[in-house]
Amino acid sequence: MAVIPLLLFGGLWNAVGASNLAVVTCGSVVKLLNTRHNVRLHSHDVRYGSGSGQQSVTGVTSVDDSNSYWRIRGKTATVCERGTPIKCGQPIRLTHVNTGRNLHSHHFTSPLSGNQEVSAFGEEGEGDYLDDWTVLCNGPYWLRDGEVRFKHSFTEVLLSVTGEQYGRPISGQKEVHGMAQPSQNNFWKAMEGIFMKPSELLKAEAHHVEL
Repeated sequence: MAVIPLLLFGGLWNAVGASNLAVVTCGSVVKLLNTRHNVRLHSHDVRYGSGSGQQSVTGVTSVDDSNSYWRIRGKTATVCERGTPIKCGQPIRLTHVNTGRNLHSHHFTSPLSGNQEVSAFGEEGEGDYLDDWTVLCNGPYWLRDGEVRFKHSFTEVLLSVTGEQYGRPISGQKEVHGMAQPSQNNFWKAMEGIFMKPSELLKAEAHHVEL
């Protein structure tokens, strides 16, 4: 697939096909698919009616919904330079593009399944340490065509979907929550988005390996 330049952020961004870019990088804006239930991680300015009362996070089947875009950033109080490859085992933040709140979890009970609530928290991309998630994958880096898990860095639950479905006002959307046990319900894959080109660091490492 050809590389398609986008006139965003001074031309620093590129939309690319999976075959052209092997790794997921900081600064990229992506949609994340739960591969078991075929729903994309989603949020919106709708708050939970129970638990924390924070902004809700759900899973949607729609491919085109702009509320499913998340920006990949460094963990709380750090900066991850654009284009830096995400390593397996690295803590990150996922910031909801349209509302500026971070994927978050804490010891509240989720409304449908009774698992751990997952919400969106903070303002303009800044929340707290409960916004950090560790990328679990095989190999040195998070690969675009690979499945990963997201482990909450503080409570150690895994970002999951098990199929429970909401009614009004978000009818048909699936509950997203945290679960302690690994299963097929907590695998995710990067899908549509705007991906930053890998930085010179990765190229230098590749050159070193070749030597």
